[in-house]
Amino acid sequence: MLRKNNFNRYVIAIITVLIVLSFLSAIGWANGEGEEGNYGLWSLVPPILAIILCIVLKEALISLIIAVLVGATILNSGNLWIGLENTANILIEQVADSWNASIILFFFMVGGLMGMIFFSGGGQAFLESISKKANNSKMAQIFAWLGGIVVFIDDYANSAFVGNLFRPLSDKYYVSREKLAYIVDSTAAPVSSIFLISTWIGYQVGLIGESLPEGFGVSPYFLWLNSIPYNFYSILAIAMVGIIAYTGRDFGPMLKAEHRARTTHQLWAEGARPLAGTSELKVAKNASNNSINLWIPIILLIVLSFYFMWSSGGGSSAESFSQAISDADSMFSIFLATLIAFFVAVIMYLVQRIATVAEIMDSFLNGAQMMVYATLILVSAWAIKAVCDELGTAPYIVNALEGILSPMILPILTFLVSAFIALCTGTSWGTMGIVVPIVIPLGISVGAPLPIVISSVLTGAVMGDHCSPISDTTVMSSTFSGSDHIDHVRTQFPYALTTTFVAVVCYLLAGMGIPVIIVLLAGILLLYLLVMIFSSLSAKQLGITFPLEKIEGK
Repeated sequence: MLRKNNFNRYVIAIITVLIVLSFLSAIGWANGEGEEGNYGLWSLVPPILAIILCIVLKEALISLIIAVLVGATILNSGNLWIGLENTANILIEQVADSWNASIILFFFMVGGLMGMIFFSGGGQAFLESISKKANNSKMAQIFAWLGGIVVFIDDYANSAFVGNLFRPLSDKYYVSREKLAYIVDSTAAPVSSIFLISTWIGYQVGLIGESLPEGFGVSPYFLWLNSIPYNFYSILAIAMVGIIAYTGRDFGPMLKAEHRARTTHQLWAEGARPLAGTSELKVAKNASNNSINLWIPIILLIVLSFYFMWSSGGGSSAESFSQAISDADSMFSIFLATLIAFFVAVIMYLVQRIATVAEIMDSFLNGAQMMVYATLILVSAWAIKAVCDELGTAPYIVNALEGILSPMILPILTFLVSAFIALCTGTSWGTMGIVVPIVIPLGISVGAPLPIVISSVLTGAVMGDHCSPISDTTVMSSTFSGSDHIDHVRTQFPYALTTTFVAVVCYLLAGMGIPVIIVLLAGILLLYLLVMIFSSLSAKQLGITFPLEKIEGK
């Protein structure tokens, strides 16, 4: 108990020092560069503070709110009271934004829809139908991985579908929630960012087009298309999940989590606070043992998402289906599809006389309430992004490093810089918007291959966003997988760093002129070897032998 109290005091002391230093930094800055709108080094204080507090406190919500407060105080010359007022305003603005509002409503609608599906008996019927093939923890992970690749249209939709659909299966075979969150997160943005039809295409191609000089002889879409094979981190992150799932090898904190889940049947660490998946969802007394109650709403949601994105992007008047998807109002389209799937599910369950309207709505609310805590974290993550935008965090990082970029190492440095910006700001799209307009002209001026340079920005942004505890997609992965958010970030980070190292090696090989297909094969082989080496070292250190204890399921 004494050690625990001492530890708590040390934590409080560290937090206090960090906050005081942040305020002092703000006050000191306010007398200098602040009037010119250049916050310099202090622009890094809020995101770094948020990350440190998340690690120390293991509590994302209060960490983010403190970081927003510090940032707002810096923006207001060290005035704490005005900083508090602006913190409230910033949080309100995030909820009022139409795009953010659609995501929040999507959160609650999807959570409620999944509660209804569980209530109808559709989820249980689905598990029974695939249990013959997915009859162990290995197959449960492989199915979730394949599901993440199939749902490639959007990273938000991917997180919602895969997390909710495969959480009961992974629970049945005692796959830790940390592992499921890793699988979901690694097949969300990495998949959506490189597939030919997704909500990411329009934004990425648009950025490339805006950054090219007038009269440039190559189309933006052609450059983006040719950059796909060089998105090494995204491709390797997807491959990494497959390697981990197939071999059954884990290392670092993830190995501890998996060993705990297999041997003690504890899906979370002691003291964990899962963002979702812990509500007491109920099954109706008259539930139907028919997986159609799951598949019709889910398939309808996916198909209608495609259709509404196609129609909102121009429909038949667009140059192609891919172009229509690229120009779509993606979040509104997905939310509208979710709303229709909700009404169809209600009608289905009423026709089958599974329950009354009131009982069905109770199941909806039980599912929706799982999203409350996650939504608060998501709003706070948006708020700190807004603060970082005002402080100029991303431009400061780029400008500080721009002078050291050379033709020989341009793709590698661009990849690492983009990853760092996305890690600090929690946004891949925002990072792309900052770095692409700077790097493309630089690449042209030094004669660097543009597809490789462009890919280094796009996949670097995915890497940083993938690891950041303040990223909305990271929060969503924790939410829909029912994982403690900080535990998800902590267990995933070593895997992301390993993939990052291999991605850097791949950029070195590509810079030597080696064909990209050979580079990718070499990268996947190196990734496999590293997984085997690291897992063996971790297992030896922890006294664990592979394979982990086999559990046949509940």
